[in-house]
Amino acid sequence: MSWHVEVDEHTCIGSGMCAALMPEVFVLDGAVAQTVVSEVDGDETVLDAADSCPAMAITVTDGGREIGPRP
Repeated sequence: MSWHVEVDEHTCIGSGMCAALMPEVFVLDGAVAQTVVSEVDGDETVLDAADSCPAMAITVTDGGREIGPRP
């Protein structure tokens, strides 16, 4: 199972929460975060990173269906 992870650079405020939770997926690049890889194996921690983003700038999709951030 592979999930697609995306960071909206226009929404991101660079809090670094995602990079702290999953440095293998997210990195701070200047004032915003970006993904190191856009496709990841299904992992609850990726959803936790999306949930913890204060700007709600991370989107996780599975087969085109948005699964993160969770409501």
